[in-house]
Amino acid sequence: MSTPAQHSGTAARGFAQLRHQLPTVPEAFASLLQTVVVALFLLTFVLQPYLIPSESMERTLLVGDFLLVNKQVYAPAGSLSSHLLPYREIQRGDIVIFHFPGSQHSILVKRVVGLPGDRLHIENGKVTVNGQLLTEPYATFEPAPRNPFRDQFPATVYTDPEVDPVWWEQMQTLIHNGDLVVPQGEYFVLGDNRNHSKDSRFWGFVSRRQIIARPLVIYFSIYRPSATDVRQAADDKLGHDGELWARLTGFARWKRIFRVIH
Repeated sequence: MSTPAQHSGTAARGFAQLRHQLPTVPEAFASLLQTVVVALFLLTFVLQPYLIPSESMERTLLVGDFLLVNKQVYAPAGSLSSHLLPYREIQRGDIVIFHFPGSQHSILVKRVVGLPGDRLHIENGKVTVNGQLLTEPYATFEPAPRNPFRDQFPATVYTDPEVDPVWWEQMQTLIHNGDLVVPQGEYFVLGDNRNHSKDSRFWGFVSRRQIIARPLVIYFSIYRPSATDVRQAADDKLGHDGELWARLTGFARWKRIFRVIH
């Protein structure tokens, strides 16, 4: 049978071991500093969150999707971050984040369709590049009024007032045998929601230096109305208790969370 003195000695040794295992103030501060440094590195060079505000990339990206994007993947070769993390050239079919041409404050997301040197045209909404019809399973064509400029591109007649007139003049110098030739260092981008996207058809190319990131994953998504959705009229049937739970949990698109973006 142990004595009270033995119990006291065992407890003291236990407290001493616990104090030994707890980090000191300098150790805790160093660990916190390391965490902050890693977080700042990721936010500066790799990851950054964005919210999708419009329907131009439906159904790939929906209004209310929150994205984490990779700012490193297209970093200029030779930069500090390109030596630390993987880098690759922009490819046709990539979804890219970029500064709107002429503005460093507006940031857009579209899909790259034309690469430097490509010969491109659109007929009845279908894209042909270098004589080959593109297979685009991601493209959607939601109902919209007919627009010859949008669906038959490039056009030789100025028919849409939303087309940038400076771009219109530049475009006329780049048309050869009915195709638009993409200049070196420039990219032609389109929204996946082709009938409801203002993109390179309306304001021109995106230069290489304007492209800053590539979306990686949807980390959260909330229900927000889309102007192009075709919605059924609400009926007047009485609800039930289950609808309260549905309303509480229905603010988010849970199935889209952590969806990888292609």
